[in-house]
Amino acid sequence: MFSQKHKIITIKASHNYERLFLYEKIVFSWESFILNHRNKITFIYNSMKAIILAAGEGTRLRPITNTTPKPLVKIYGKAIIEYNLESIYSHVSEIIIIVKYREEDIKKHLWDNYKGTKIIYKTQWEEKWTAAAIRWIESELDIIIMNGDSIFDTKDIEKVVNFNGYGVLVKEVENPKEYGIFKIDEDNNIKEIIEKPEAYIWNLANLWIYKFNSKILDFIKDVQPSSRWEYEITDAINIFVKKYPFKALQIDGYFLDVWYPWDILWANSHFLDNLKISDIRWTVEEWVTIKWNIILEEWAILKSGTYIEWNVLIKKDSIIWPNTYLRWSTAIWKNCKIWNAVEIKNTSIWDNTNIAHLSYVWDSIIWNNVNLWCGFTTANLRHDKWNIKCMIKEKLIDTGIKKLWIIIWDNVKTGINTSSYPGRVLDTNMFTKPGDIIK
Repeated sequence: MFSQKHKIITIKASHNYERLFLYEKIVFSWESFILNHRNKITFIYNSMKAIILAAGEGTRLRPITNTTPKPLVKIYGKAIIEYNLESIYSHVSEIIIIVKYREEDIKKHLWDNYKGTKIIYKTQWEEKWTAAAIRWIESELDIIIMNGDSIFDTKDIEKVVNFNGYGVLVKEVENPKEYGIFKIDEDNNIKEIIEKPEAYIWNLANLWIYKFNSKILDFIKDVQPSSRWEYEITDAINIFVKKYPFKALQIDGYFLDVWYPWDILWANSHFLDNLKISDIRWTVEEWVTIKWNIILEEWAILKSGTYIEWNVLIKKDSIIWPNTYLRWSTAIWKNCKIWNAVEIKNTSIWDNTNIAHLSYVWDSIIWNNVNLWCGFTTANLRHDKWNIKCMIKEKLIDTGIKKLWIIIWDNVKTGINTSSYPGRVLDTNMFTKPGDIIK
């Protein structure tokens, strides 16, 4: 009934449960014990810990991450880190989150527990890279180590957690030079990991969900700074695989890695495309047309003449004014105002944003507190139909997609009849004058 991740103790029933909890130094939820017919209590608690890495700056997501740490970027209305917390919390006795960049934002968002499972924060100081903060963690339990800024199918996380042994989630990739790649034997035992190999060695990429015994912490302490002067967890893995069997566990479900801003659109589309039934909690006026499924949260309103085609998410307190056309995989967050005769397709619109009359917004990302005034429009496709390129970290990046409109960050304001070339970025606090063209 219970796997190796559980520890089970049975005691005689007593009213003084609190003393027992303090004595055992374990925080139990009510679901963690069973009162059986012999007046005994069986306590079942998890004998693993989870370590979630959430210290990075997310520089590829600039300027989003100027104001929001990457683990708190919202996908389909929920912070990235919450997806993995939801999958892991019931399997572990404690969650340790490694923080650094905008750590107070993460602490304020999650507080000290997730649905009753204790959260402890460890700050990564000046040392760099993945093994740095883990070096100071102590544990005698098995450990799950995972990234806090990618989203995995719950079934794949449980595959790692419930595996009878130790291993890591992997995926076959077409571009192994961009990943840590595992060498394996005929039985899927990992022999070595090589970071971003120049020459082809294999195509099994490291997806950063590991299950180890506690010895990994000793090996991490022995890691020396790399040529980049960074403490690499992969060095500790290469020690671990020489001493313990370590399996490559192939992913079966989805894996959403939000590296660049346009990945937000792809991730939102994944969840919206799989929305099977509408959830309408507030006001839909007469003469609204809804095709497929939507989520309409509390105090959100769809006014007469709104036409919705394909699956759409509309969060609390948002108002969609008459004759607006919402299309494929659009997500509108809290307290937004979409005014009369606006067309929106495949766009993520964050909190407190206004899009005024006669605007046309496709394939775009629009952050918090943005005001797009009347007649805002832009192109999302080049005439030559080449991939859209976008400036990230002062470098022109090929997005790999042919349709990308504009990326607009916090507090931007545009004058009436502003228009834009495809793939442009408006940084925080920028504004345009009436009739400006963003080139």
